[in-house]
Amino acid sequence: MSDDSSARIVADLHEWIASAPPGARLPSTRSLVARYAASPVTVQKAVRALGARGLVESRPGVGTFVRAVPTARPNDYGWQTSALGAPRFRDARRSTALRTAPNDVIALHSGYPDRELLPERLVRAAFSRAARGDAAVRRPPTAGLPELQAWFAAELGAFGAARPSAGDVVVFPGSQSALSTAFRALVGPDRPLLVESPTYWGALLAAAQVGVRVVPVPSGPQGPDPDEVARAFASTGARAFYAQPNFANPTGARWSPDLADRVLDVVRRHGAFLVEDDWAHDFGITADPVPIAARDDGGHVVHLRSLTKSVSPAVRVAGVVARGPARERILADVEAVSMYVSGVLQAVALDVVTQPAWRRYRRDLRHQLAARRDLLVAAVHEHVPTASLTAVPQGGLNLWLRLPDGTDLARLVRDCDAAGVVIASGDEWFPAEPTAPHLRLNFTGPDPGAFPDGARVIGRALADQARP
Repeated sequence: MSDDSSARIVADLHEWIASAPPGARLPSTRSLVARYAASPVTVQKAVRALGARGLVESRPGVGTFVRAVPTARPNDYGWQTSALGAPRFRDARRSTALRTAPNDVIALHSGYPDRELLPERLVRAAFSRAARGDAAVRRPPTAGLPELQAWFAAELGAFGAARPSAGDVVVFPGSQSALSTAFRALVGPDRPLLVESPTYWGALLAAAQVGVRVVPVPSGPQGPDPDEVARAFASTGARAFYAQPNFANPTGARWSPDLADRVLDVVRRHGAFLVEDDWAHDFGITADPVPIAARDDGGHVVHLRSLTKSVSPAVRVAGVVARGPARERILADVEAVSMYVSGVLQAVALDVVTQPAWRRYRRDLRHQLAARRDLLVAAVHEHVPTASLTAVPQGGLNLWLRLPDGTDLARLVRDCDAAGVVIASGDEWFPAEPTAPHLRLNFTGPDPGAFPDGARVIGRALADQARP
């Protein structure tokens, strides 16, 4: 029986429970199977769903009974205001990119690829194997499974002479945790951290939670100006620069080899770190990412690569490559905060990325990303003529649109939402005041055939604002 059958049983029993007195006994599983012509598994699933809602309780060996509904009364949490005090970081807010949109809308806001772009068959098979292995019952080492450490090291080492060892790698439960640890271990509260502007909203959130003071460095379609980076280091005394040199989120910028060398020279001259977020390593379209860490053997580049978006959102695994005392400080923070990453998730990630089918999946993904990107680009050009596409990205998941001056972004987001199109305001990606109104549109969301309709709604909403 399908999930629809279980949902139908839940809805029907919910009606019966609403009129039944507390303590009333539900019909037996056998009776419900006969009544709904359903399998015992489907009936049991429905009863468990009712239990999860607090409507029924099961008494082993006795039966399942309607629970008494507690008397509604107002909750008073006012005491917590005094206990908690004023929040330290008022600007840290939940990003639109994390919003779960209903199935009946056109979702152009998310930061994750759609399910149909994931290697689902590989992931499911890997979970089955991991559940039968030692990873399901053993605590992994704090720095990560040695085999997974070795894989991350080999992946980075394949790009240059600066070959890391497995011992240089620390495994994290996703990039967000890794960013918080890197900022805490390498920068520290109330100290400056240079960041590109605009930049990944999650990095800004991590910096805010750690108490790091962000210093914006302007960054355009080709990346930041190395002279601006040097001036920011000199004027602030910062000892770290967070950047996304390959397919930056949100702009899609990819640094040239010359720019990468010049920025790395600046970092070295100032005795600083470059925290390189290689978030889109698996999402090249017309170009392949080359990590800057592959050019560095002096421990200046701390390299972060996540597998969450390319393997599965359910497999939150990332690797950080760092050398020397920086690596030891990062590992010490892991021990204090999370102790270790689930061995099952590490085993699943390792299983997926070491399968021969992984390379085939990535080759196929490149073609799918190109088709989706080009479809959304064409839709924007046709239906949102007043917007300017700063550059067609060579990889990643997003388009970065510059909107007309004076655009009311909050109104635009509301109007599009009311019309069934979910978009993300570009303001979320600026560490300081936005330089202009922007939108970030994800071209890897569900139902790419609806991209033209979504662009048409955005165009109409902008046109409505332009009318006197």
